[in-house]
Amino acid sequence: MKKIALAALILAVSAAAASAADMTPAPYYTKAPVVVAPIYNWTGFYLGANAGGAWGNSDPRTSTVFNEFGYFDATSVPAVNAVGGSQRINESGVTGGLTAGYNWQAGAAVVGIESDFNYFGPRGSTSGSALYPCCAPAGFTINSSTSSNWLITLRPRAGFLVTPAFLLYATGGLAVANVNAAFNFTDNNSEAAESAAISATRVGWTVGAGAEYALMNGW
Repeated sequence: MKKIALAALILAVSAAAASAADMTPAPYYTKAPVVVAPIYNWTGFYLGANAGGAWGNSDPRTSTVFNEFGYFDATSVPAVNAVGGSQRINESGVTGGLTAGYNWQAGAAVVGIESDFNYFGPRGSTSGSALYPCCAPAGFTINSSTSSNWLITLRPRAGFLVTPAFLLYATGGLAVANVNAAFNFTDNNSEAAESAAISATRVGWTVGAGAEYALMNGW
């Protein structure tokens, strides 16, 4: 009987302890505020700078015609034309300047208009020599050179946002550049020379694709 009473007492004490534990207020937790990263807005005007390299090629072929009262012997004209007609120029240089444009964003689509105002410096030259068939060892040399000084483009562009900050786009449109060329013929025997130069503005086109990443709003 004593054992039963003792067991009942232990059970009662345990129940009382459990009840007291249930009455202890639960600790209070607060949620950290959710930080929402700002979403980059691509709509608006922008201004920047660009720099890079430029490579190209030019066709500076020249020729002459026979004139019985002219300088060349009849057999010399084909030789001169063979040298002048085989010339090609590979050009290289640097380019750099300002870029400006305006974007409109609609959902994940971004369209806009962009323009470049650049120094454009590809340059190159070539030279060829031969002997006169009639009068060897007398010969001649033809030198040709090409260059450019500036480039302007005006291009629509369109792209889509892979993420709110990462844009893939394609662009194409008008390109206008300054083109210069110089030609020089020298008779190596008599040192007689003839030269000509051309400077013109040429209109063409440009096309390309690219990617942009927004580091922060406005950059």
